[in-house]
Amino acid sequence: MCGIIAYAGHQPATPIVLQGLRRLEYRGYDSAGLAFIQQGIIHSIKASGKLDALVDKTSVSSNPLLATCGMGHTRWATHGVPNEINAHPHLSNDGAFALVHNGIIENYRELKDELIAKGYVFYSETDTEVLINLIAECRKSTPDNLRAFQAAVKRAQGAFALVLLCRDEPETIYATRKSAPLLAGIGAGENFVASDVTAFLASTRRVIFLDEGDIIRITPNSYQVLSLEDLRPLEKKIHQIEWDIQSAQKGGFKHFMLKEICEQPQVLRSALAGRVDLEAGRVRLPELEGLARPSRLRIVACGTSYNAGLWASSLLEEWGRIPCVVEIASEFRYRKPILGRDELVILISQSGETADTLAAMQVARECGCATLGLCNVIGSSLAREVDRVIYTQAGPEISVASTKALCSQMALLTLLALYWGQEAGALEGDRLKKLLADFSAVADTLEKHLPKLRVDVELFSLRVAAARNVFFLGRGRNYALALEGALKLKELSYIHAEAYAAGEMKHGPIALIDPEFLTIAIAPHDELFPKTFSNIEEIAARSGPILAITENGGDKHLRGEIKWDIPPLADPFTSFAILPMLQLLSYEAASYLGKDVDQPRNLAKSVTVE
Repeated sequence: MCGIIAYAGHQPATPIVLQGLRRLEYRGYDSAGLAFIQQGIIHSIKASGKLDALVDKTSVSSNPLLATCGMGHTRWATHGVPNEINAHPHLSNDGAFALVHNGIIENYRELKDELIAKGYVFYSETDTEVLINLIAECRKSTPDNLRAFQAAVKRAQGAFALVLLCRDEPETIYATRKSAPLLAGIGAGENFVASDVTAFLASTRRVIFLDEGDIIRITPNSYQVLSLEDLRPLEKKIHQIEWDIQSAQKGGFKHFMLKEICEQPQVLRSALAGRVDLEAGRVRLPELEGLARPSRLRIVACGTSYNAGLWASSLLEEWGRIPCVVEIASEFRYRKPILGRDELVILISQSGETADTLAAMQVARECGCATLGLCNVIGSSLAREVDRVIYTQAGPEISVASTKALCSQMALLTLLALYWGQEAGALEGDRLKKLLADFSAVADTLEKHLPKLRVDVELFSLRVAAARNVFFLGRGRNYALALEGALKLKELSYIHAEAYAAGEMKHGPIALIDPEFLTIAIAPHDELFPKTFSNIEEIAARSGPILAITENGGDKHLRGEIKWDIPPLADPFTSFAILPMLQLLSYEAASYLGKDVDQPRNLAKSVTVE
């Protein structure tokens, strides 16, 4: 969840580390720190709050620019409150080692008691300080720092990414990972370790993706990957990253989130490129070649990705003709699910590092099921460990709140439904061609109407920003969009919001309706519109204010309600227009309220802990 950057090279390390931390801010954090070695001493500078506080403290420290090896960290609190003492890096009692750490050491209490009995003193509330002192203790009985690191890591239980700095090896950095992202950047006379490629992409695009249980040792002019188990050397492929750092910049937009909402037309084009053959009327997914048609689908995901799966489940059944169940990964991993061997488990994660989703994948594999991953990050843990992977190709998503990643997930799930329907003969001839033509037209329509949506939303967002409670209602696939709308409003503006299947309102929640309780009703003029309209009337009869997201045809039925028109798209592709409308609504409301839109409080981009 936090951000890590480490550097060994020929340039001053501190500016490079701070620049890397700046590019990792989107992951969410509450404190930051860095460490470097100078004149035989490990120096650590830490600050609570945003990165600017660390930059200010670093600028007044003694000659930080002399060091050419260093590391930095942005922390999202797990053990201990967010303050300077608990911030990383942590030093061992003897000052010989410094450590930054993402994740959780589950057995830190037992290790801490053991170390206290040996005379170690602890100043923070963190599990990280326990591990760095364990490394120092292991060094007493091992011949070198590498073996001390290995011995300590073998005793640690949990999920973690670790980077170690050693006082007596001032140009060397050690790192390892277990169920948390970590990769290396290979440059010319300089090498990097980071939790995300964006941290060093301005310096090199050559990347090594570290696997579970790898240890890497980097110096300015060398790197070596070793097995944690026995320290045998491992051969690793160097990957070339195609996108550049400009793809991760705001490009003139006020916030990354707004930029990423507006990138959705291009995201749709990228998702369909090479996968839809309009002339032949075919969907082509080479990633699925040789994969037997599943008898049943199980979609497992968290948060926004779960909403994508829920939205697509009806299409996978209606078009693909395959029964589909959608589950929350954090619940699935602790059940004892009954899974058939001919069942396909689809795991969705933007980062490919979501801890609960990765654990759910292990459950599926233990049950003998084939696994298919949908993720956005090439070389991520999910991408490497599933049987098949389809990349969503959304490009880097920097804002903590996911927007264009959801659009890309919905697009790929739609293609899966069309593909399986095509292969089963359930979608043929003119019907499939019409669906593909309608789908291919979405990007242009959305691009044309986004400027107007951005203008319209300012009026509606003031009403939302003034609310203390908001209901989002929808039927069918629109219920999943309602869930996403409520989630975005909570994430960004901290306004209490709930989503309900519209027909469920009368089964209890309608008791909350009063003139102060705003309802946002997703009501496209489709076959379910009469049912949704009936629910809207029930709320209006109780003086509940309503914002109806609708389209031509629905307008004439809605009189007293505020109406916001959906761009003209064929069903079910209206969802790809409703989605940015909901995102813009939450964005503008939060922006009006002065919230930190790109980095909402308490949230992290990649949830790599349980």
